[in-house]
Amino acid sequence: MMFNSNEILKAAGAELVKNISQSDDFDISTDTRTIKKGELYLPLKGVSFDGEDFLDKAIESGAAGCFITKDYFPENAMIVFKVKNTLETYLRLANFYRNKKNPIVVAVTGSSGKTTTKEMIYSVLSEHFKAHKTLSNHNNEIGFCQTVLSMPEDCEVLIVEMGMRGFGEIELLSKYAEPDYAVITNTGSAHIGRLGSLDNIAKAKCEIVKYLKNDGVFIAQNNERIKKFAEFDGEKIYYSINDVEVLERKPSYSRYIYNGKEYELNVEGDYNIENSLSAITLAYKLGMSYEKIRKGLASYKPIEKRWEVQDIRGYKVINDSYNANPDSMKAAVSAFVQLYKNPVVVLGDMGELGESEQELHKQVGEYLSTVAPKTCKFLTVGHLAEKIGIPLQEKGFYVKNFENNEEAAEFMLAI
Repeated sequence: MMFNSNEILKAAGAELVKNISQSDDFDISTDTRTIKKGELYLPLKGVSFDGEDFLDKAIESGAAGCFITKDYFPENAMIVFKVKNTLETYLRLANFYRNKKNPIVVAVTGSSGKTTTKEMIYSVLSEHFKAHKTLSNHNNEIGFCQTVLSMPEDCEVLIVEMGMRGFGEIELLSKYAEPDYAVITNTGSAHIGRLGSLDNIAKAKCEIVKYLKNDGVFIAQNNERIKKFAEFDGEKIYYSINDVEVLERKPSYSRYIYNGKEYELNVEGDYNIENSLSAITLAYKLGMSYEKIRKGLASYKPIEKRWEVQDIRGYKVINDSYNANPDSMKAAVSAFVQLYKNPVVVLGDMGELGESEQELHKQVGEYLSTVAPKTCKFLTVGHLAEKIGIPLQEKGFYVKNFENNEEAAEFMLAI
């Protein structure tokens, strides 16, 4: 995205400190390691770093100019803008471009499944629209800005994933995204250590509707906490796996009926079927045909470390290791142990679960003991994951715990 100086002044509320540039079209860069000639350097700040310490390096690397919050700037900078806060400036520039191009904006969040759902939505909508999406799981403020500012000129639908660790974060993203559609996949126990209760997690997720347009649509899992805290007066649509008739479950394949129509996914797990329902619902609201929706779902492929199927030394390995919380762990392992013969499950510690972390790990083990076949073997890694194994051992399952990944890997290679 190219900005001229007037757009920057308007969008960011900036002060023009210096301008002897021959050009008036600038890309924005926040990284001196990749900055290109003629770009403007926007120095972001963090707890342990200050991007303004690298102003000279940015100009030496070819930047035409920079943004500053202090008084210093390199003498050889061609153009300099002064702002109060560089992250806010980044967000305001992203919002300016979002409104300038004015695509349909879809915002997606949830305690688990938000990246998968975002990818499913993209796979479906790409059958009809020129769509652009959040890269991988780059779902914080900086990732949001990068997503918006990398949006192609002809983008028709922008799909933005929104993550959070505490109150106010999704509201901030919603403010600058101004979504036309908002999706909440679910609310569970992820981040309960930070937010303290399931109600607080639901409240934080439901911040996504704070800036949802009045004529927009809210699409969410049929969940009582979501219904309780989603304060939106416009159209609301709720979906559930209970509304689905599953016709076929097998490794890397699901076939099911939803609202009288048949769909296929090249991935297993009822939770993945449920994730797909938001994509189906959204696509119909956007006027897509059944044929294109069906084709888009069938084209969906999991991304790295999210139900990534690999063949390694004659074994089928499913890598679902990107992240975990009690709800997502129960769902993923349930799907795996029910579909594969003689399954071996390797589970690690789950973080950010607060004072109840040991009990929550134990509850996962209790649940898995009711769904796994006795032929299933469990390897746990870490002191918290060890708690998962206690109820499993009590029910007669094979369980072995390891201190770290290296010990677990050595054991698996040995047998």
